[in-house]
Amino acid sequence: MIVFAIFLLWQSYSLLIFIHNYDGYSLVGLIFVAWIINLFITGIFAFLGFALPTQKLLPDSFYKVYRPRLLKKVYNGLGVELFRKALLATLWKSKSQRKKFFNGQKNGIQNLEVQSMKSEFGHFIPLVIIFFVVIYLIGIGQFKLAFLTFLINIIGNLYPVLLQRYHRMRIQKIRKRQELKSAI
Repeated sequence: MIVFAIFLLWQSYSLLIFIHNYDGYSLVGLIFVAWIINLFITGIFAFLGFALPTQKLLPDSFYKVYRPRLLKKVYNGLGVELFRKALLATLWKSKSQRKKFFNGQKNGIQNLEVQSMKSEFGHFIPLVIIFFVVIYLIGIGQFKLAFLTFLINIIGNLYPVLLQRYHRMRIQKIRKRQELKSAI
């Protein structure tokens, strides 16, 4: 898996060098290149997350939800619930695939929490990197490509980050209830 991540890193670099020297894109071509930029950069961290405990690269405090009311407002305001439903209807349609995240039992909560942190890391870091790629694209005059790359980044990385944080907010509530029961 690490080899795939290195391959995508090289491909991302090569693509950005190519873009710097190329100017003739149609709208379909621009959408495709914007999607590929997002796919390659996000893929780097997805493959690393499959092979390594990448979520440990950020402190535990990063994964704690401190302002749940604000998170709920943003989650609802941006329509992340529709995004979640779309994922469940398409990419996460298989129950066996969903059980890799959560088996439906009390002991599965720990795995759900770890998987949500891995997933958030795997989308948060690309979200930031692609933001800088967008700035680079603006700097070289690729305004349309920058805009499309930005939009795809929001859908492909920001929404998953918000979804994982929302999951963990709910997990934190469950954990608090479990701690209270244990204390009694």
